[in-house]
Amino acid sequence: MNTSALIRPAWTPATIALMVIGFMVFWPLGFAMLAYIIWGDRLDGFKRDVNRATDGIFAGCRRGSDKAARWGNGSARTGNVAFDDWREKELERLAEERRKLDDMLTEFDDYARELRRAKDQDEFDRFMAKRNKSTAPAKTDPSTGTTSTKRGKDSNLLDD
Repeated sequence: MNTSALIRPAWTPATIALMVIGFMVFWPLGFAMLAYIIWGDRLDGFKRDVNRATDGIFAGCRRGSDKAARWGNGSARTGNVAFDDWREKELERLAEERRKLDDMLTEFDDYARELRRAKDQDEFDRFMAKRNKSTAPAKTDPSTGTTSTKRGKDSNLLDD
């Protein structure tokens, strides 16, 4: 997702302005913009699912029209039975390959989503570690005279 776009599903000045203008012009437009800001990052998966469903529907229509053309006027058949059988087998093989590729695409999308989640978790963990390190009280060790930010096991972040 391109995060440098002017209008993206986030609380940017442009999206807030569009939402306010939408409410002033026609209130459903304001709600539509609000929904886009809140749930817009989920549109990629939704759009992909809708495209796959419509491709499947129209592929079924194409297959139906091909079968009708074969049985209706026979123009799809070449007259060479061996060639026609080979072509049908190849088309079935290609359809199977297409299904495998679609499955691989789905697996990769899941992998990429998990990778982004793991990266976000790693960034969050680093932030929390840095935050906890900076909020830890400095304790001086009397024997060495050094300062330590190590917390005891009875220490609580809320005590600070």
